[in-house]
Amino acid sequence: MDLDGYFDAFTRRDWQTIEEGRIRVAVIGLGGFARNRALPAIRDGRFCETTVLVSGSPEKAEGVANEFDVERVIGYEEFHAGDASEAYDAVYVATPPAFHEEYAETAARLGKHVLCEKPLATDVSGAERMVEACAEAGVVLMTAYRLRTEPSIRRMREMIADGVIGEPVQVHGGFSSRLLEHAGPDTWRLDPEIAGGGALMDLGVYPLNTARFLLGIDPLAVQATTSSGAVPFDRVEKDVAFQLTFPGGATASCTASFDAHPDSRLQVLGTEGQLLIRAPFGGDVSQELVVERGETHTEYTGAPVDEVREEFDYFAHCILAGGDCETDGEDGLADLRTVEAAYESAETGERIDL
Repeated sequence: MDLDGYFDAFTRRDWQTIEEGRIRVAVIGLGGFARNRALPAIRDGRFCETTVLVSGSPEKAEGVANEFDVERVIGYEEFHAGDASEAYDAVYVATPPAFHEEYAETAARLGKHVLCEKPLATDVSGAERMVEACAEAGVVLMTAYRLRTEPSIRRMREMIADGVIGEPVQVHGGFSSRLLEHAGPDTWRLDPEIAGGGALMDLGVYPLNTARFLLGIDPLAVQATTSSGAVPFDRVEKDVAFQLTFPGGATASCTASFDAHPDSRLQVLGTEGQLLIRAPFGGDVSQELVVERGETHTEYTGAPVDEVREEFDYFAHCILAGGDCETDGEDGLADLRTVEAAYESAETGERIDL
C-alpha cells in the first residue's frame, strides 16, 4: 500500500487555481468564535481582509476593530439599510442560526457574497429562501463547514475514492461536549427558537456533513433517537444518535451530546481496511490519520493547519476563480432536510426516507 502520494504534500490546497486576489469581508456578529477564530483567520489568510464589523453594540466593537485594524463599524439596522456597502464585497454571518436568513437576504439584495455559519438556518424553509435569494442575486452562498478544507478530511476522501480501504461499509462519527462548562444555562444554544434544536443542530451536523462529503453521496434514509433532560436541557435534545443509509448499502452511525465527556471521533470502515482521525470536530484537528489495510498499519501526523483560515481562503477563491463551491447553500440545505427527517424519526420511532 503506497501512501506517499497522500502524505508527501499533505496540506496541499487541491482546490486552489489562482495566486492572487482579495475579497473584502464584513463580519456580522462578534461572538466568541468570530473574535477568537474567524477574525484572526481572515487576518492571516491569503485572499480575504476584514473591512467592516457589524455589531449590535458598535461602541463595544471599537476595541475589536482596533485589534484587527478594521476601519468601519456599523450596527445591524445600518447594515440592513445598506450603510458601508461600498466597503465590502462579501459577508460572514456569525450570528445564531435564527438570524442567518435576514442577514443573508440583505447581503444578497446588496449584491454581496455570503459565507454563513452552520446550520444554514433553523429549518428547511428558511434555508430554501436563503438559497433562492442568493441564486437570484447571482452571489455565492457558502455554508461554513470548515472541515471541507481540512487536509486530513480531504486526504481521507481521496483515499476512499481511490479504493485504499476497498468499498466503504460503515462511517462512525461522534461529537460531544459539556456545554455548561463554557456557556451559561441561558445560552442561545438551549433556546429552540434561536438554535432550531439542540445537540443535533449544533454538533450532529459535523459528522452528518462529513459523512456525506467523504462518501460523495447523499443518504437515502435516516433513523434517530433523542433524549432531553432536566433544566436547562428540557427544551432541546441533550443527546442524539442517528443512522444514515446510503445508496449501495453503506451506513453512517453518528452521535452528539451537550452533556458528555468532550470527545470527537471519525472512522471509516471498508471491505479492505479502515481510516481513523482522532479529534476531527473540535476546531483544532490533530492531523493524526490512521490507515489500515490488511496487515499494514500506518499512522501519519501532519503539520497543523488553521482550518478556519483555509475556509475563508476557499470562500474567497470560489468568488475570485468563479468555480463551483463544494460547500454551497444547497449543501447546507441538504443537511437540514436530513436533520428535520431525523427529528421526525425520533418523534415517530420510524425510519424516514429522504
